[in-house]
Amino acid sequence: MNIIDELSWRGLINQQSDEEGLRELVDSKDISLYCGMDPTGDSMHIGHLLPFMTLERFGKFGHHPYIVIGGATGSIGDPSGKKAERPMQTMDQVNHNVEALSAQANKIFSGFTMVNNYDWTEPIGILDFLRDYGKLFNVNTMLNKEIISSRLEVGISFTEFTYQILQSLDFLTLYRKHNVQLQVGGGDQWGNLTAGLDLIHKAEGQDAKVYALTIPLLLKADGTKFGKTAGGAVWLDPKKTSPYEFYQFWFNQDDKDVINLLKKFTFLTKEQIEDLAESVKTAPEKRLAQKTLAEEVTKFVHGEEALKTAEKITDVLFSGEIQELTTEEVAEAFHGVPSAEISADPINLVDLLIATNVDKSKRQAREDIQNGAIRINGERLTDTTMEINPKDSFDGKYIVIRRGKKKYFLATVK
Repeated sequence: MNIIDELSWRGLINQQSDEEGLRELVDSKDISLYCGMDPTGDSMHIGHLLPFMTLERFGKFGHHPYIVIGGATGSIGDPSGKKAERPMQTMDQVNHNVEALSAQANKIFSGFTMVNNYDWTEPIGILDFLRDYGKLFNVNTMLNKEIISSRLEVGISFTEFTYQILQSLDFLTLYRKHNVQLQVGGGDQWGNLTAGLDLIHKAEGQDAKVYALTIPLLLKADGTKFGKTAGGAVWLDPKKTSPYEFYQFWFNQDDKDVINLLKKFTFLTKEQIEDLAESVKTAPEKRLAQKTLAEEVTKFVHGEEALKTAEKITDVLFSGEIQELTTEEVAEAFHGVPSAEISADPINLVDLLIATNVDKSKRQAREDIQNGAIRINGERLTDTTMEINPKDSFDGKYIVIRRGKKKYFLATVK
């Protein structure tokens, strides 16, 4: 099986500029290819995983992936998929994001070459830009690209209009300097990718063997867009989305979606995934496919130790043995749950429930305590006169409160 067949059975091909030509090329030699990423923030999210994991798959077949960090393109804004102009970032913001994304990508992805398009774009003067590159772009053709035409009704600035030229210049530069012959991108980038092909053919001749491949937009079985949660994006930065939260995101995927996600987000073999598909049919209650998905993606992004911590937290929360967690694990496990600050002084249990908004009234708090609905740091307490000393648990930093079977609250000690 070659890389194109591999991508096909995983459902990772949306559009190709020349399917037969690309297949012949990757069969005949190892190629260089790239995908770009603009520094619109200081962390990748799971939407970035698919294209870069696709590059990783090419790498496993012996090809040479490049990541282009858009220090130049990110400073003007990509109009793709947007109904209005992006807010312009300062160059300090762009540079900060470039550094953060480069470090993150280098940590996650192996064997990639990282380049910044600011390095070859910044030295180009305005007259050279217009004469050497602008002259090769037909405005009518650019207007017909979906990424531009979708914005014409509300308007688009000349700055964002020229984004297509800058991204095309990336492909031309990489082709000339590193013999990069394939650009990979999301389905919404097709117009930009084909503009790059057109520029290379005009500048280097129609015989230049360059190709474009896009990955389909990932939808869940119910037709909604994959990758968003009630809390927003699922980030690859552990400070924004903890490894435990990351693990839980994958573990909680629906039976209807999990096999599709295993194909796209793991490097498991076809046989392994088929076995997991069978387990979904015969023993869905075991959630073996979801567990495997969560393990594989968490390990790939965050590493073995973070996976072990995420699994430990999962097991502890299931068993209710909260005291087995370290202070750091408590912070990770309960990141995002309802929380409130309390002083370091001992506090009556009823007053603690009121201070942390577990209950709205002292009467309700007493009832919950007497009914056995309240656990403090994993221990069920039924005495309404009990005093809780924050210094007795988790280095004096946290108190974990559970009401009922699943509702957690966190008291953070000032």
